Amino acid sequence: MGERDYPMKMKIGGIDRRSIGLLTTFPAVCHRQVKVKPSSLRVLLKPYDYYDCLNQSAAMKSPLEESDVGISCYISPLPGFRGILKQRYSDFVVNEVDLNGNVIHLTSLEAPTEVKQTAEEHQLNGNHDDEIESFRALAGDSDANSLKEFIDKATATSDGATSILLSSTSDKLHRTAMHNFFKEKLNFLVTDTVDGPEPSSKCIRVRLNSGASSKKRKGRGDNTPYYDSRGSDHWPDHLGKFLRFHLCKENKDTQEALGLIGKMLGIQPRSFGFSGTKDKRAVTTQQVTVFKQRANRLASLNSRLIGIKVGDFCYVNEGLVLGQLHGNRFTITLRGVVADSEDTVKAAADALGKHGFINYFGMQRFGTGSVPTHLIGAKLLRGEWKEAVSMILDPRDVFLNINFWTQKDDIRRIREYYKESEDIDGTLRQLPRFLVAEKAILQCLKKSPGNYLQAMKAVPRTLRMMYVHSYQSYLWNHAASMRVQKYGTEQVVLGDLVYCNEESCNEVVDSEFEALGCNDSSEINHLDEVDARASEGNCTSVKVVNSEDLASGRYTYTDVVLPLPGSRVIYPQNDIEQCYQDLANKDGVSLTESMHNVKEFSLTSMTGAYRRVFGKAKDFEWELIKYKDVSIPLTRTDLDIVTKANKTQNEEAVLQGEQLALKLSFTLAASCYATMAIRELLKTSTSVAFHKALNQ
Repeated sequence: MGERDYPMKMKIGGIDRRSIGLLTTFPAVCHRQVKVKPSSLRVLLKPYDYYDCLNQSAAMKSPLEESDVGISCYISPLPGFRGILKQRYSDFVVNEVDLNGNVIHLTSLEAPTEVKQTAEEHQLNGNHDDEIESFRALAGDSDANSLKEFIDKATATSDGATSILLSSTSDKLHRTAMHNFFKEKLNFLVTDTVDGPEPSSKCIRVRLNSGASSKKRKGRGDNTPYYDSRGSDHWPDHLGKFLRFHLCKENKDTQEALGLIGKMLGIQPRSFGFSGTKDKRAVTTQQVTVFKQRANRLASLNSRLIGIKVGDFCYVNEGLVLGQLHGNRFTITLRGVVADSEDTVKAAADALGKHGFINYFGMQRFGTGSVPTHLIGAKLLRGEWKEAVSMILDPRDVFLNINFWTQKDDIRRIREYYKESEDIDGTLRQLPRFLVAEKAILQCLKKSPGNYLQAMKAVPRTLRMMYVHSYQSYLWNHAASMRVQKYGTEQVVLGDLVYCNEESCNEVVDSEFEALGCNDSSEINHLDEVDARASEGNCTSVKVVNSEDLASGRYTYTDVVLPLPGSRVIYPQNDIEQCYQDLANKDGVSLTESMHNVKEFSLTSMTGAYRRVFGKAKDFEWELIKYKDVSIPLTRTDLDIVTKANKTQNEEAVLQGEQLALKLSFTLAASCYATMAIRELLKTSTSVAFHKALNQ
């Protein structure tokens, strides 16, 4: 399937979705979203007024809309226009920005030449007479002579024997002593045990520690390649313990790409470190570290990897952890642009660069299934464990965001099968691997029927906490919309919270809001930037604006923040505080008291954090491009550059054509959603379903 493999027709209740009534969006004076439903399908709408398709079928649930999660305002009163987001993978390019402000690019696929001699090579070329004599006392003359001959040949030429077999023995303790001898005295060699000539006997095989082949399995012959799992214990002193490299990927999320690489290397996914999760439907480049792996091993994988390339290798002493980045550089191309005039597009782009956007948590924060994650979060905060589990296991509708329609149907069928039969074993056999939460819950319920709290705790922590974090984001979005509607977007008002550096500020150590590291759930593997839980600073200081602050003019609207609820945050001292309380009360959630004794599902046990209300893009650039063919890339990605692809096609696409595209380049902090910047520009929904419909 190609890059633009959305279903070409989406039928609801026998009606082509493109024929269903549309909604138009008009910015009002307060910049709130006002929806007007046409009274007839005959009403002719301009493409850039078109907001969303209605799902009138009673048999299906409506997809989550932006207004459902508090996204309802804009900064600019300028009209929007139509544009298609992510028509091709290369239309959404993300390059990580490291803590030093460097934009990460993939520039070379070659492994660096290691001039210095490795520790193994140094030991191999040394004198080993003493070790051989010690080995003679342990193993006897025959094996000692064989070992000396093997080492001599390996030192003299690379064309000698690759391994030797020592005398067979059925004494396991003796074999253990032999293995330990090589590990302690001759660690440039590795050993393993293979079958001997007699049924009950075993032989020790000795090889050079090249660390370049795959893991050995018992029971295979001498020609079986293997990877020595203890080889990394003897890492050269002159190399850092971590190999840092640049990972460029297309149409794969970060965990999926590293999972493939790890499988090829024969190592666990936890061996890798990275600063943030990057979007799947995009071309992204980021830094990754891996523990004690050679650059040439990774470089050799490039010829076998599809849609993934690694390069720019160097050895470092520290591995990367989540949140160690300044932000991300985005290059986004909006295709199929339709507006009253090009001046409308130019004015909207200039306004975005000058004024920024409302820093909402994007739709990705609230899941892609029929049951939004913030509703599950509210259940957990109320201590309704059984209901929360039921919502996670509930069959999803056709809007489940998975790549293939057959998969969507299968998942719905599996969930309905469980709901009707309660056959846990049968359901587990059918569940795909990426449904991590569902699988963990069912496995726990199989062992402990009826223990729904334990079932929730069986879900990986970063995944189960996503539900609670989603509810906090839901409250924050609504509060941000209320702040914009009530006080506008141009000034600080009395009672606002602002970032500050004064001693009187309230300081919160942002320990609870860790970036999600488990992105293997279908609910969270479509983020278009590092998880927005990455804080804007681990230690955040805020203060309440007073009349003296207003008179001095020391703060601007870009300093205004709102809290994500927790035990150590303060709230604005104006009407916005009540917004938090009213929403929580409506959902039966307490912001100040624990409703049960499970700390991790209680707001009072969380620290809390602050988030800027208004986001601003840095190094903002834009250009209008004319093109003729949607299949031709309009941006040269790192993958194109290192593989020398698409150069001619790209030049031809830019030079001619009647279709219009808007190409944007900008840098955002790690906590910002690029889709919210695009929403400010287009004045339309950022939902996946909406842009799939446009893509038709």
